[in-house]
Amino acid sequence: MIRTVGGKGGDGCVSFLQLWCNERAGPDGGDGGNGGHIMFEASSNISNLYHISNNIRGDEGQSGSSQNCHGKNAKHTVVKVPIGTIIRNQNGVIIGDLSREGMMFIAARGGAGGKGNTFFTTDKENAPKVCEHGPPGEDCSYILEMRCIADIGIIGFPNAGKSTLLNAISRARPKVAPYAFTTLRPNIGMIQYADSFQLAVADLPGIIPDAHRNKGLGLQFLKHAEHCSALMFLLDVSSPEPWLQYDTLLYEMNKFSEKLANYPRIIVANKIDMPESKENLMELRERVGMAVIGISAKVGTNLKELLKEMRKVHLKQKQEEC
Repeated sequence: MIRTVGGKGGDGCVSFLQLWCNERAGPDGGDGGNGGHIMFEASSNISNLYHISNNIRGDEGQSGSSQNCHGKNAKHTVVKVPIGTIIRNQNGVIIGDLSREGMMFIAARGGAGGKGNTFFTTDKENAPKVCEHGPPGEDCSYILEMRCIADIGIIGFPNAGKSTLLNAISRARPKVAPYAFTTLRPNIGMIQYADSFQLAVADLPGIIPDAHRNKGLGLQFLKHAEHCSALMFLLDVSSPEPWLQYDTLLYEMNKFSEKLANYPRIIVANKIDMPESKENLMELRERVGMAVIGISAKVGTNLKELLKEMRKVHLKQKQEEC
């Protein structure tokens, strides 16, 4: 939940003009400036929402001053978000969809500037001693979601080597450590091909049995998978019976969402550099009935072949969407 508060409007001014020949030349208090809005803007240069603070406050408008000088309007606070960001209110209702470059959503309007005493001059009251205080800005809270956080999401059990693989094929530098649930939120990496083609890849948090029942924060993890265009099943082929990992992942996908189970997928067997991996890889290919790419993310074995397949799957998916 992100709270946005528009900037307070500047206060109006109570002032009276004094000239050398006329000490009571009338009111000259200026108006306050408007407070700044909080706005979300879709940008192709932004790939995630991690930079956004939970509390965003707009700048205050400047107060008015004498000689009918109005206060300066505050600058609006523009928060860049990825293209495809969905904005929900506190009840979860979608109220904004920033689907194109440059689209904007006003999250919280700043308060209007208060009127100075000049504004209150009338035929009956030519020396008003009142002004307006600038009102506070709007205070609104939103839930931001990315429709698609990556072109391909890497899913697998904890310690399958997802972060190591993302580190090896992209410019991302995720935390890599031999602990369960090292990745607690998706790490996004960009793969840069030689011809300048790019792919966004997400290292999704590890999935464990009964994830669809929210075990191990499973529901949160599976929701991340829904925001990818295709999925890579990364299996630790050095572990006993690695095909059971695939069966479990597929089962959790089906239980959570039939749509997820039908996503385009790539099956990748990691850690083929380990002694016990060769026989496991052969049996894995027989059992899953699909092409399996054997790699070693740590050593770098077959990564070029994997990158070609990732590009092929992504382009095929884009053609089908068109």
